[in-house]
Amino acid sequence: MKDLKEILSSRRLSIDVQGKDGLAACLVHPAFHPREIAIIASWGMGWEHVSVSLRRRCPTWDEMCTIKDIFWREDECVIQYHPPKSEYVNNHPFCLHLWKKIGHEFELPPGILVGIK
Repeated sequence: MKDLKEILSSRRLSIDVQGKDGLAACLVHPAFHPREIAIIASWGMGWEHVSVSLRRRCPTWDEMCTIKDIFWREDECVIQYHPPKSEYVNNHPFCLHLWKKIGHEFELPPGILVGIK
């Protein structure tokens, strides 16, 4: 995850930090209307995490890409998990999460299995 000071200074984000284990913050980004989107960043137990939620719909791919670019470098891979149903946690119907295990790189499938570049 990028350095918090770098994120705040380069993106003109406002922040409300609560707690002391890692970061738990609600962020407001100029690209988004503050009443329409909630961005919460946190880390702990070896994981970096950002959740993105909207009032009336799930975030789009482009919105999630914007959030990914705010918090992580271009060369970092972050993941959206689809766990077994027995592990579901759903506190908001329109929330998506980005995850990165600190100090680990995710293995990616060969690009040709996804499509043609």
